[in-house]
Amino acid sequence: MARRSSPPKLPPALAFAGAKLLRRYVMADGASFAEQRARMQRLNSLLPSPPGITVRTETVGGVSCDRVVASGRDPRGVAPSGGVVLHFHGGGYCIGSPRFTRGWAAAVSVATGREVVLPDYRLAPEHPFPAGPADARAVWDALTGEGGVPAADVCVSGDSAGGGLALGLAMALRDAGRALPGALVLLSPWLDLSDDRGGDPDLVAADPVLTPAWLTAAARAYAGDVALDDPRLSPLLGDLAGLPPMLVQAGAVDIIASDSVRLAATVRAVGGDVTLSLANGMFHDFPTQAGNLEAADSAVRQVAAFLR
Repeated sequence: MARRSSPPKLPPALAFAGAKLLRRYVMADGASFAEQRARMQRLNSLLPSPPGITVRTETVGGVSCDRVVASGRDPRGVAPSGGVVLHFHGGGYCIGSPRFTRGWAAAVSVATGREVVLPDYRLAPEHPFPAGPADARAVWDALTGEGGVPAADVCVSGDSAGGGLALGLAMALRDAGRALPGALVLLSPWLDLSDDRGGDPDLVAADPVLTPAWLTAAARAYAGDVALDDPRLSPLLGDLAGLPPMLVQAGAVDIIASDSVRLAATVRAVGGDVTLSLANGMFHDFPTQAGNLEAADSAVRQVAAFLR
């Protein structure tokens, strides 16, 4: 039987061009966050459904979630390999949706056999902190409650701002004396909302996705009256001891890549288990381009190996 060939991958230069388009069209100067969401939704409508998966949208803990599972797996609960990935999408806490991370979720489900749950948590500025963390906790409690998935069989993950939600959730569970997830996977995580991102002009000019001004606006919209250096908003500034093993993936051409480097150094300093993968030449959130970009497919393979 002939082996089905994989679809061609985007050249890195074309992937960079797509990232720049996202910034210019969606995250455009002068566009409100509501308009940015509408523009992202229009882009989402152009994305084909990833092949080989089943997607169900249902309410989990009062929060609408996409549940993504590789076809042939059990769509009703734990995949045959055991375990669930609970993933929070990025977007600066102000834009984004589960639809934009379905490609990554599909690739991870195929590679690991796990179901991936994508919450559609509330967004700022209409719903500032603590709405996002409250929704994250509600989904966690529903997934791992009585008769649910054992906490140790759940990997909590997130990209960009979703990485901050994922790390913050693990820290809150630890502080409450609750059972912790078995692992954390953070993709280009935004972990310190108080940090000035304009300190390296060359990196600012090279980053095709993020700008200091956009990050500042998103941080202020999300924080409301809470100080940006509060560890509940900026988990990198909190106590990072006693957390699950974590995999951190980031691209070097990203003005928030320093958060990943600082996180790894701090976790190691307090005796934690962390793997940092910093991809040279890659941009913010590049792993979410799984299926289109070889570097993203490689990142998914690393996630699968980590979870095994």
